[in-house]
Amino acid sequence: MSGETNLTKLIQEMTPILQSGEYVFVTLKDVSCIKREDTICEFKESEGTTVIINRVKADALKLSYQFVSSWITLEIHSSLDAVGLTGVFSTELAKHNISCNVVAGYYHDHIFVAKKDADKTINVLKNLSKNYN
Repeated sequence: MSGETNLTKLIQEMTPILQSGEYVFVTLKDVSCIKREDTICEFKESEGTTVIINRVKADALKLSYQFVSSWITLEIHSSLDAVGLTGVFSTELAKHNISCNVVAGYYHDHIFVAKKDADKTINVLKNLSKNYN
């Protein structure tokens, strides 16, 4: 499998990048009202399909949501079978009272945090990366 598996390297080189915009999580029984190119992520659950979408698009579609988030991408190409990355950064964020919702893509890990915590999260992650050994 491609991607980095060394935990120390993953943390030291994770390079958090704040994506522009605001993102929301919605749940739908029928996702046909949303164009595939408009979704960030979809996950099917028994209760419905969870969709992460730009807030502006959700508002235009009159979709209901409760949580407005910022999207942070960890730029290091992490392996899907790497062990510990999520545990280390989520523990550090919890120490700073920051809730995080994590999505693992093939190349990168993506973190969704409350919009109000975006800058604080970037600072916490950069400090973690700088001081981890």
